[in-house]
Amino acid sequence: MWSRAPYNRLPPKRQPQRSGILRVPEKAWPRHERFVRSHHCSVPGCRCGPIHFAHIRSAANSGTGIKPNASFGISLCDMHHLEQHDIGQPAFERKYGLDLFALATEFVRRSPDIAMKKALAYA
Repeated sequence: MWSRAPYNRLPPKRQPQRSGILRVPEKAWPRHERFVRSHHCSVPGCRCGPIHFAHIRSAANSGTGIKPNASFGISLCDMHHLEQHDIGQPAFERKYGLDLFALATEFVRRSPDIAMKKALAYA
């Protein structure tokens, strides 16, 4: 005859599947993000709003489920942020004559977030 298992026993926990890819822990620096959003849009001559913290992606910091850390961010208005995603970063840089990585580096250099700079060895 069939017997019931006790109700007070849970099945064993599953182990998460590992992809074998090492991931750097995501860094969030809200003070730096507020500093970046306090500027106008990074596209020359644009004074539209609201301003977004736009992440810049490269081969090293992109992929499914990977978000670049705050040191890879610039200020873009809503319209230009959507355009950056629509046409892609290289085309966006060519269209507006921008070097987004240099701009992000300058935002980090001038950022008031000392903890971020220490973590990135900019201090």
